[in-house]
Amino acid sequence: MRVDKFLWCVRYFKTRSIATNACKQGKVKIGTENLKPSKDVFPGDQLVVRKNQINYELEILDLPPNRVGAKLVNIYVQDKTPKEAFEKLDLLKYSKDYYRKKGTGRPTKKDRRDIDDWFDNASENTEDDGL
Repeated sequence: MRVDKFLWCVRYFKTRSIATNACKQGKVKIGTENLKPSKDVFPGDQLVVRKNQINYELEILDLPPNRVGAKLVNIYVQDKTPKEAFEKLDLLKYSKDYYRKKGTGRPTKKDRRDIDDWFDNASENTEDDGL
């Protein structure tokens, strides 16, 4: 089965064209080898799929006849992605919350109050260290 069709069948991509584009962009690999969308995959292959800033490590157990339901995906693929990858994504999500893009304008009242509170807490901590 083609790798793009397989990834679409086991619901790692919403459409087959998205799966094809991911293969063309080098986001689907076997080992260190980038795969073309037309590359055939077989049971026992180890795929690495980069999606949403996570490298999913997949082992192909069997080839589905066509697109399968979400509950049946475990029959065809075993996900071996380490838990640290998902924890990194959570940390990245939190870091983006506090980042202001350049050119977004002046800080709001809430931003100004948060900055003032931060400076007040920082100055209190330095005074405590000196005593």
